[in-house]
Amino acid sequence: MNGRFAILDTPLQGLQLIQRQPIGDDRGYLERIFCGDELSSLMRGKSVVQVNHTLTARRGTVRGMHFQYPPHSETKIVSCLHGEVFDVAVDLRRSSPTFLHWHGELLSASNHKTLLIPDGFAHGFQTMTDECQMLYLHTAAYRPSSEGGLNIFDPRICIRWPADVVEISPRDSSHAMLDDSFVGVPG
Repeated sequence: MNGRFAILDTPLQGLQLIQRQPIGDDRGYLERIFCGDELSSLMRGKSVVQVNHTLTARRGTVRGMHFQYPPHSETKIVSCLHGEVFDVAVDLRRSSPTFLHWHGELLSASNHKTLLIPDGFAHGFQTMTDECQMLYLHTAAYRPSSEGGLNIFDPRICIRWPADVVEISPRDSSHAMLDDSFVGVPG
């Protein structure tokens, strides 16, 4: 336990689950989403430079799998503010023993979980309810020239989406399947 957060390991080194600790009473609750001091050990000297908010209207929609190549790679801190999502990270670090392994967590407004996704990982999610709202904290600004993506159905990764995929953007569905030329990213 670290102040308002419990930090939990996942099977992928560096990928951390943060259990937020809301303080409540009859009126509702106060919840800290981020604290630079309390989470400094996870941030590895990086600062949050961009905050994004998404709304995904339809259950079963997938967004992802996105990442940025160095030198614009980023750490993401992802929380679900409304609804529930199956949040997924894929290890793309070429030197990692879990290279191309994935891990998924249910994030929801009610379970108060956040996923910290370090540099060298791709990220995406599937909505488990309608009207999902996500909050992303990024340690690097979005750079179109550095973006990369994985196909959500890539057989080398074999993500087990918990529901039928009912919607995906044209951009996300156009990501090529990985071949032997993909060597990952430094990390």
